[in-house]
Amino acid sequence: MKKRTDLFPYTLVTPALAVTILIIFFPIIQTATMSLFNYVIWKPKDNRFIGLGNYLQALKDEVFWISLRNTLIWIVGVVVLQLLLGFATALLLNRDFKWRGLARSLILIPWVTPSVITALMWRWMYDGNNGVINDLLVRIGFLKSYFPWLANSFTALPAIMIALMWQGFPFFAIMILAGLQAIPKSLYEAAEVDGATTWQKFARITLPMLVPILFTSILLRVIWVANSMDVIYVMTGGGPGYATHTLPVYSFIRAYKALDFGYASTIAIFLTFLLIAIVAGYVIRVLRSQEAMR
Repeated sequence: MKKRTDLFPYTLVTPALAVTILIIFFPIIQTATMSLFNYVIWKPKDNRFIGLGNYLQALKDEVFWISLRNTLIWIVGVVVLQLLLGFATALLLNRDFKWRGLARSLILIPWVTPSVITALMWRWMYDGNNGVINDLLVRIGFLKSYFPWLANSFTALPAIMIALMWQGFPFFAIMILAGLQAIPKSLYEAAEVDGATTWQKFARITLPMLVPILFTSILLRVIWVANSMDVIYVMTGGGPGYATHTLPVYSFIRAYKALDFGYASTIAIFLTFLLIAIVAGYVIRVLRSQEAMR
């Protein structure tokens, strides 16, 4: 009976572990293996093992380095914008006002909107001929004529970042709002008795209490944003030129346009290493914080 009891938890975990291995670890191993081959669909006779050949090719590939740079800009820019807007929204929704419950429900609309619909909506808004953004900016005098936001290499990536900021900020808003409601009101009451200002209460109570939630939320959004490519692909297809190429977009294009699955797998592995480095840095940061608290 004791042996059965000891094995019972593992029995419960086994199905979930099997599914995880099947849908996550197996594709990763398959991708890593494919990256070691010259695997081009339209060249079946040239399919051969080349070892690290694809990796060496990537290091010499200018488009790969452009995509890597854009990926880092994309991750940092989108996550920071979503965090700032989400934080401001959470602080607003934490106040008492009429229709607060309705506002908390409506704030989820961007988050539940499918990415393809979001991309199409913002592409139409950015349209260089009859887009509502150009129309508004011309009416208020900010622009003299309509501007092709998505066709300009300097504005295409920032424009898409704003679109994804709109879609993803509710995640931060809900997470931070939950953290704000978990903070005991007695802390603020004690601070008021001591004569603390609004900024002092925010800096000494609110922000420190939200640090664990912020770190976890930022890590999750970094992973999701780094892997996102649907909004970029629908809005610009990676263009103009390589202006909106990120590693996921470049990998997708090499796989399904050039049909070079070996090189596409290599780009995907590089992205995996980048995310592993980010997660490892986060874990080290958390462990050091816990040691400091002890």
